[in-house]
Amino acid sequence: MKPENLRNLESKTQKSLLRKSQITKKWQKRQITNFDYLMELNIIAGRSYNDISQYPVFPWIISNYESEELDLKDEKNYRDLSKPMGALNEERLQEFIQRYENFQDPDNVIPPFHYGSHYSSTAIVLFYLIRVEPFTTLAINLQGGKFDHADRIFIDVVNTWKNCLTNSSDVKELIPEFFYFPEFLQNLNKFDLGKRQSGKSN
Repeated sequence: MKPENLRNLESKTQKSLLRKSQITKKWQKRQITNFDYLMELNIIAGRSYNDISQYPVFPWIISNYESEELDLKDEKNYRDLSKPMGALNEERLQEFIQRYENFQDPDNVIPPFHYGSHYSSTAIVLFYLIRVEPFTTLAINLQGGKFDHADRIFIDVVNTWKNCLTNSSDVKELIPEFFYFPEFLQNLNKFDLGKRQSGKSN
């Protein structure tokens, strides 16, 4: 007897799974939330909480982290979701395009590329979840048995957004926890995450 909710994802293409699931239609009719829709897309894409190298990805939504109050009806406060992170800043995008056009691997092994980093990776998940076990231990192991340098540890959303928008080696997106688990932003376990060059503790 087959369990009612068991789905065999491997036997179908992602495109056919998406079509058969009808999740886009359900989302368009507001029968499911944005969060549920994005989680379903992640599952169909093969992403899972069970594999940190294929962790679910959520997009940056808000682009205004400076205002005391946020007008949710003002489109300027939202990120342009028609573009990847690397294309949001026109000046940086031109740098990526120039790198792509000028790239030459002397061994002809590596093809030209726009971004030298990824929007999601094990290191990015650990960057965000450093204050929560078991991710703390995994981050320490990744850094050779100690925490990363204090200035490279996730400090706040504002600086991370700015970095993702301007740094040529940072195009990371978010993780689902930003939308349901605010505790990951606190150091509830009181880990010693070091002091930044400014003298402030993490």
